[in-house]
Amino acid sequence: MKRYGRAMILFAALAMSACTGSKPSSGINDPNESANRRIHAFNKSVDKVLLSPASNGYGTVIPSPLRKGFSNFADHLSLPNDVINNALQGDIEGAGSSVARFVVNTVFGLAGFVDVATSGGMERYDTDFGETLHVWGAGEGAYTELPFFGPSTTRDSYGLLADIILDPFFVVTREPTRYIGGVAYVVNAMGDRYEYDATIDSILYESADSYAQARILYLQNRRFELGMTDESTYVDPEFDPYEDPYADF
Repeated sequence: MKRYGRAMILFAALAMSACTGSKPSSGINDPNESANRRIHAFNKSVDKVLLSPASNGYGTVIPSPLRKGFSNFADHLSLPNDVINNALQGDIEGAGSSVARFVVNTVFGLAGFVDVATSGGMERYDTDFGETLHVWGAGEGAYTELPFFGPSTTRDSYGLLADIILDPFFVVTREPTRYIGGVAYVVNAMGDRYEYDATIDSILYESADSYAQARILYLQNRRFELGMTDESTYVDPEFDPYEDPYADF
């Protein structure tokens, strides 16, 4: 475990170094747009051929209460990561609340399929290692489109990798139990794709430039989540995602 801890410290140091001095000054920092657009096109193809049809089948066959249960279970499995990241951010209240939610929903919520904690008024402190890096002072870095995962930034890409590494189900448990988190994530993703089908379709297939729209929505939402309210953190308010980007050529 000591070697594992040292590896995580080194990983965090590398992430901080990669993100240092990279905070956006003009709203959008996308130096790798060409490569990002190719990955975005790949992700759209995966959605069109695989995820969208699979989610429609999943939503049609699986009744809403059961889909909600799977979603609760996926959220439940992410609570140990919330504990770790809240602690790393110095948020002791958030870490304690995450521990309490995990215990309550494990014992009284059928291993997390029923969200008893929320029904009982227990607040969730949802967080991730990308936010931890932000709290530690790491800059946002460049906008990045990740294969299969979609919009991200340099900082959040490192954060996603760290969250996977920090996942107790992946680190502690053995096969095949260690993959339970990944399976839950995929099932939950299909449920989300089904629930927000119209919104996702409007972004990916009804806008003239789906890449630009996904980018602006992600950056604005993520910066809001992190409490970045300075005007320099927001993108061009005149941006029209339905305007043809090639109309002037």
